[in-house]
Amino acid sequence: MKKIAFLIGVLALGALALAASGEQVYAQCAGCHQANGQGVPGAFPPLAKELPLIVAKGDAGRQFLIQVVLFGVQGPIVAQGKTYNSAMPPYGHLSDADVAAVLNYALTAWGNDKLLPEGFKPLTAEEVKALRATKLSPQQVFENWKKLGLK
Repeated sequence: MKKIAFLIGVLALGALALAASGEQVYAQCAGCHQANGQGVPGAFPPLAKELPLIVAKGDAGRQFLIQVVLFGVQGPIVAQGKTYNSAMPPYGHLSDADVAAVLNYALTAWGNDKLLPEGFKPLTAEEVKALRATKLSPQQVFENWKKLGLK
């Protein structure tokens, strides 16, 4: 019985560490997208209420989010009816696990969790690893955003 309680405690701590690491990694994003995910009007798009719309596009949306973090994006992105044309730099220095963790944090923070499509599954380090090899330019990532048909 003690072993089971210990294992449950270890698993719970591991889950907390994963959640905390996504939030910790997000500290690198908060300068532009703000701690509350609201972005900076006219400069950097909001992530709150926007990211669920992207993952609702299925695999292409999931891949786009990963590509944005790994390779950056450059081009006029429209979010919540407003255009943002600042370039986002690549964060390819992050580990696959950190990219997945920060995106999962942002996908579930600021009320986004209530807007996710039914059956949403968290992004994985394996998905990140598979996309890392594509080596896209920020402009190519923007072309992938256009294919999503978001307005």
